[in-house]
Amino acid sequence: MSLVLKHCGSVSEEMSNSSENEVESLPQSIEEKHQELVVSHVPIVSSFNERIRPLLDAVDKLRHLQVMKEGIQLPTIVVVGDQSSGKSSVLESLAGISLPRGQGICTRVPLIMRLQHHTAPEPELSLEFNGKTVPTSEAKIANAISLATDEIAGNAKGISNTPLTLVVKKNGVPDLTMVDLPGITRVPVHGQPENIYEQIADIIMEYIRPEESIILNVLSATVDFTTCESIRMSQKVDKNGERTLAVVTKADRAPEGLLEKVTADDVNIGLGYICVRNRIGDESYKEARKEEADLFENHPLLSKIDKSMVGIPVLAQKLVQIQATIIARCLPEIVRKINEKLNASISELNRMPKTLSSVGEALTTFMGIVGSAKESLNKIIVRGEYDEYLEDKNMHCTARLVEMLNQYSGELHNCSANDLTGNFLMDEIQVLEEAKGIELPNFLPRTTFLSILQKKVEKVSHIPVAFVEKVWTYIEGVVISVLMHHSENYHQLQLSTRRAGHSLIARMKEHSRNWVTEIVQMEKLTDYTSNPEYMNDWNKLMAQQHDFTRNVLENGSVLEIL
Repeated sequence: MSLVLKHCGSVSEEMSNSSENEVESLPQSIEEKHQELVVSHVPIVSSFNERIRPLLDAVDKLRHLQVMKEGIQLPTIVVVGDQSSGKSSVLESLAGISLPRGQGICTRVPLIMRLQHHTAPEPELSLEFNGKTVPTSEAKIANAISLATDEIAGNAKGISNTPLTLVVKKNGVPDLTMVDLPGITRVPVHGQPENIYEQIADIIMEYIRPEESIILNVLSATVDFTTCESIRMSQKVDKNGERTLAVVTKADRAPEGLLEKVTADDVNIGLGYICVRNRIGDESYKEARKEEADLFENHPLLSKIDKSMVGIPVLAQKLVQIQATIIARCLPEIVRKINEKLNASISELNRMPKTLSSVGEALTTFMGIVGSAKESLNKIIVRGEYDEYLEDKNMHCTARLVEMLNQYSGELHNCSANDLTGNFLMDEIQVLEEAKGIELPNFLPRTTFLSILQKKVEKVSHIPVAFVEKVWTYIEGVVISVLMHHSENYHQLQLSTRRAGHSLIARMKEHSRNWVTEIVQMEKLTDYTSNPEYMNDWNKLMAQQHDFTRNVLENGSVLEIL
């Protein structure tokens, strides 16, 4: 990966500075391009090949490394079109090979075509899929693609989003990498799922949505461009057409009005139109290019179209130019994103635990985990420090415990059982009625007072017990969270640590519950009070004790006073 990045960085700047000047120097005549392609046997736009090949190889290596699964988008030419629009014929003309033909959907998986100019006289072709590379030949390539597609997507007529890579190394082809997607169809044929349109649309949108994708929209000259489904899809993600190039096929079948269609641009094709004539019948590719050149040179209508907008050589030149521009623009950002991912992975790798080779090392590591967890718990529970958990307010223990205490106090004071101004007098009268004949008349016996007190305490006894449960449940969550945090690198230890933590907290919770229950029971056996109102009245009476005693001594006994 690092070698790929260095290569990208060294080439991208040079590429961006020289691409425009070199493209301008390319031949402009369709006949010259034809001669360049089929007579001289040199690659289309040969002046670009040596410079773009290293960049293209770097991008292909990154694609092979599946960096797109990590959210890093690569510059890609995506070929889309309605079914039977001539999409495969365009790719055949660029690659100089025959692709699968037939009724219905021929492309059932994303086909990544890697074209590379090859100086050897014999071409080299291979397919890459399911982790293997299968070499093939020009004569067998169509059948090999069909077999590979069946292996990926099944023998039926369904589709798959798993890509198939076709590598074509051949003398005279442009250095291009393109992704051919299934043709858009709305009506499923026998053997296809009912939602075939939705499946194809999802695949197409996945590939054309990234800003780094160049959309090569293949349109048939025989249809109204505004009704093409592929145009509608591309406009969803590229409304102004800034990254959409249109290829108009079958120009020889509908020459009337074609000039007006490609110059009016009613569908916002920002990168322009290229009109082509694909190979017909048993024509060789050389014959097809000659016929194409003659068509756009001599046809009374098609010859009026600007020569910079017609022919497969012009299309190849345009694609190479666009590809070079998008790669040069995107590579610095790709390198930056990859470096970020790489640094994050290295940091994560450094945080991973070292291999423990002995019992002593394991024990030392375990004691370190326990010590770290103990220190963290002391900080957040005892000292009230939470610098380790700044964003997690649930771990700010002192603040949360104060909130619980305030809530407990409010619940205790607001409990309806504490309302002494309600039926307390009636309760007292009923207790006195029950005590008749046992104690002096109209004197409240101590046992009667205790029975009233016990009744009141019983009604609020559940509040402190529930408070203990709540506090220990919160502390249990905090303790387990801290233990899991400090042992996150040792997953085999976490289960035992969690179990030990739950067991310890359960014992402490049971001890606290019993202790609070005992305190509540003790409250039922005592007859003292610290009620502020009672103590206030008692203090007022005791302040008059001296005068009361003096009056008694001066005026007689208490019984006389009464």
